[in-house]
Amino acid sequence: MPAMMLLREIRRRARHIMVPILGALMVGYFGYHAVTGDRGLITWFQLTRELEQARVTLDRTSAERRLLDHRVSLLRPDNLDPDMLDERARAMLNLIHADEFVILDGPPPAR
Repeated sequence: MPAMMLLREIRRRARHIMVPILGALMVGYFGYHAVTGDRGLITWFQLTRELEQARVTLDRTSAERRLLDHRVSLLRPDNLDPDMLDERARAMLNLIHADEFVILDGPPPAR
């Protein structure tokens, strides 16, 4: 009979302890996924860092585009800058004036 009473006591106590154990397991499960899941804190920090890097790239690219837009505007027929035209003609045609010297930067071209 004492074994039956022991078994009954274990079952009674098990029923009382199951709710806190299941609650702790649920809190652990949802806590784990809140930190490491697809929409968790770690992913949020990674996306924030990628967004900041994308903003830096956008700012750099926008500045480069503004510079190129300005240079292109100097070559438009209605606003032609003689210095810009001279620079582009020399670069495209490899021309220099007779009284100028050319200083090459880098190794000589292969022949």
